[in-house]
Amino acid sequence: MARRRKQLPETPEPASIESLSHDGRGIARRDGKTTFIDNALPGEEVMFKFTYMRRKFDEGRAVEIVSPSADRVEPPCIHSNLCGGCSLQHMNPQTQIARKEAVLREQLEHFGGLQPRQWLAPLTGPVTGYRGKARLGVKYVEAKDETLVGFREKRNSFIAQLTTCEVLVPDVGHRLTALRALIHGMESRTRIPQIEVAAGDDQLALIIRHLDPLPEADQQALIDFCQSLGWHCYLQPGNESTVHRVWPGEGEERLYYRHPEAQVELAFHPTDFTQVNSVINRKMVPLALDLLDIGPQHTVLDLFCGLGNFTVPAARRAAQVTGVEVSQAMVERGYENARRNGLENLDFHAWDLSQDVAGQRWANQQYDRILIDPPRTGALEMVKLMPRFGAEKIVYVSCNPATLARDAGELVAAGYRLDAAGVMDMFPHTTHVESIAVFSRKKNKG
Repeated sequence: MARRRKQLPETPEPASIESLSHDGRGIARRDGKTTFIDNALPGEEVMFKFTYMRRKFDEGRAVEIVSPSADRVEPPCIHSNLCGGCSLQHMNPQTQIARKEAVLREQLEHFGGLQPRQWLAPLTGPVTGYRGKARLGVKYVEAKDETLVGFREKRNSFIAQLTTCEVLVPDVGHRLTALRALIHGMESRTRIPQIEVAAGDDQLALIIRHLDPLPEADQQALIDFCQSLGWHCYLQPGNESTVHRVWPGEGEERLYYRHPEAQVELAFHPTDFTQVNSVINRKMVPLALDLLDIGPQHTVLDLFCGLGNFTVPAARRAAQVTGVEVSQAMVERGYENARRNGLENLDFHAWDLSQDVAGQRWANQQYDRILIDPPRTGALEMVKLMPRFGAEKIVYVSCNPATLARDAGELVAAGYRLDAAGVMDMFPHTTHVESIAVFSRKKNKG
């Protein structure tokens, strides 16, 4: 027998917000029970409505801010209370940064009692219009004869009814209404679940996921729309291997971004992994290379190198750079980018870095410097092997402060010192914490 959902109170109730949850919700304790409240900040008195009531905790959304925090600001997006793409638009950006720094400090202390010798100044950039990679959901609502394009709503799977998005690059974020009208006018509007956005420095691509073959008129409508804006148009009838460009009909299927300081330009396919925030990426890469203190005599190992985001710029400074990435396609892209920039002091290898590296030629060499930029799961297997490479300095770029802290503890136990750490605001208005840390090998005394 189906369990009946508890009837929620209609009248707003008061709450005092004590702290902030890991996902950016205010935390209140009422009658000994924890309530997580969207659109609420620590220190505030709010009136909220319940959205869920559970046995161990409740959830709600603030509908009136009775006593606002000094950290509260007007959200830049009119959809901030509805859309799940952001969770902290109502918080001052400087306070967001301070909170992310606090998370990194807490994780380092919690996992290994670690305290860097120096805290790096945070890397910051624009807090709107920064997102150049995104997957937008698409949904035709038959009951309303309406097509939705955007991110999902907060706390549920419905596509939010958006007219604009202030964190997407403006070319797309300010054209959501036009995208909705385009899809709504297509015969296939019920069979298009997703639009992927990829932006380079000068060009932009849309990848349209469709569940059935598109009628010729629908495909032409997509091409005409993209052509009018100078965008590349791709279709995806199946898995990622089926992605193909339909406009322009000729030329290389690449977008580009530049690292001006290193005077390199990197090419990528719209489905390749790239950093979503180009401004922070242009600051992050030279910072990492500066922290590594790379000289023309040094050899560098770049683990989880992707298409060469760090590898290619590092080759401008080093004697030799070796990149390792699980994907053979990314290895080929790395060589492509090396050739594009006239660099020959690089080599790339395809290997799953969670597996045993015994027998891998690159793994049986010594390196002066190592850079690690792993996925959220971290790089525990490789960190345990660091002593064998003999590197004097290691820079670790992380998208998860918990696994960074765990791996930092392993590095310290292996004889390295945590010299510096800091955060990078790759995802403003979210609780996502991107960070960077530098380690140096302890010198033996005597």
